[in-house]
Amino acid sequence: MPKSRIRKKADFTPPPAKQAATIKLGNRGWVAPVMLAMFLIGLAWIVVFYVTDGSLPIDSLDNWNIVVGFGFIAAGFGVSTQWK
Repeated sequence: MPKSRIRKKADFTPPPAKQAATIKLGNRGWVAPVMLAMFLIGLAWIVVFYVTDGSLPIDSLDNWNIVVGFGFIAAGFGVSTQWK
């Protein structure tokens, strides 16, 4: 039985340091401030609702103000997925 040929794998050579430094993933500086702002707005919305016995921030929403506050918090978690 003939023996099969052994194939040589190409050795891995890392890219030069100059080229690796120029690779950018994008400017994500906006993510942390927006995420924290959403968290704080949601928290403030819920706290204001409870402190004012439901008359603020929007009186006509009644208990849906809690959902709006948690919506801001959920949006903050959604924005946090962009953080690298």
